[in-house]
Amino acid sequence: MEYRVARVEDIESILELHFKYQVDSIKEEDKKDGFVTTAFTSQELEELITKEQGLFIALKDDKVMAYVMSASWEFWSRWTMFEYMIKDLPNLTYLGQRLSVENSYQYGPICIDKSVRGGEVLKGIFDFAREKMSERYPILVTFVNKINPRSYEAHTRKLGLEVIQEFEFNGNYYYEMVYDTTKRV
Repeated sequence: MEYRVARVEDIESILELHFKYQVDSIKEEDKKDGFVTTAFTSQELEELITKEQGLFIALKDDKVMAYVMSASWEFWSRWTMFEYMIKDLPNLTYLGQRLSVENSYQYGPICIDKSVRGGEVLKGIFDFAREKMSERYPILVTFVNKINPRSYEAHTRKLGLEVIQEFEFNGNYYYEMVYDTTKRV
């Protein structure tokens, strides 16, 4: 598996993978194995690539098999969910620091093709993205919807993310998690 920072020419392939596992378009039988909730446009992905250098991919035989998004809170602030999380950051402490938009970033979503799940792709792409983002931020922040237990298990058990709090937004319930970006998985 090859891991690298995504390029603009990868957007179409990334969106194909995303559409397969996005909650509005995923096959019903695949939902139990995890899903991505947020829809993205090619323009948003282009901005994520060109301005944030925050889209990371795993390739197998030149085919995008996984991606993970990681970006500043400024990038994510256009979505109301992230606005809510940004306002709450100063109420949270991790690694002896009060969380802020300066010392943390939003990790995720992550999407892995089911043909390569269960192997080392999750750890590989997570560590690759974590290492790149650690150059800018000491703390990773993310969330998982409580109706997505596979993602919760993968992030806590396989990757070691810590639940910092649980919260409700728009009638949905979430685990908010953190990770020290200096730590390899």
